[in-house]
This record gives sequence, C-alpha cells and structure tokens, in this order.
Amino acid sequence: MIKKPVQSLSVQGIILFMRKKPIKLNPLQKRTLALFQVLASNPESSSLNSETGEVTISYLPQPHGDHVHIGGFVVSGQEASGFANEAVWQALDRKGLITSNFPIAATITGPGLAFDTGLRDQFEHSDH
Repeated sequence: MIKKPVQSLSVQGIILFMRKKPIKLNPLQKRTLALFQVLASNPESSSLNSETGEVTISYLPQPHGDHVHIGGFVVSGQEASGFANEAVWQALDRKGLITSNFPIAATITGPGLAFDTGLRDQFEHSDH
C-alpha cells in the first residue's frame, strides 16, 4: 500500500475553510425577512427575549384591500405574500434567520436581525 504525503494547510487555507458561505435569499425570502425585521422593531407586534437577543413576532398584520400596514409602512399585499407562504418560512428557518412557528409566530434570530436585506429603505411610509 502506497501512502500519499499529507499536505499541510496554510493559514490562509484554514481561514478560507472556516469562513461560512454567505447566506443567499431569493427575492421573496429577502422581502419577507425585511418585513419581519420591521415587525421586530415594533413592540406592538413583537417581544424581545433579553437573554438571547431574539425577537418573537406574534402579530402578523392582515392585508386589507391590496395592501397591508406593517409598522409605519404600507406595502402591497403581493410584497407581503411571504407571510402566508410556509416554504418561505421554512427556508428562513433552515438558513438560521428565524425559528418558524408557521403561521402563528416567527422568532427572528440574531443573524436574522443583523442580516442586511438592502430593502429597508424601499418601503413606503403610510399616510393613514
């Protein structure tokens, strides 16, 4: 039996190996997470676990007409369609961004709260 020499890993190789892959979200998952983050910042719809830093959202607003009010924002019912989509919740849960209790509640984890969706500034402020 011929033994092959073991190559040592360089420090850079170890660092690259230890880095996590960036979390990728599709547009619906990204919008839903951004809306969860808005709800998490509102004490009327969420509660903070001071020990873990996680926020549980126990109130999901219901659409009326073609839109839904989320915090101080109004978004189209289509933009908020991820709230009713169990597959979106499961994907966010699998990626460690929320803990799903579909369709009743979602707990946003630390990474979920810190995730930059790039969408927060794109929501329209409500005028009513």
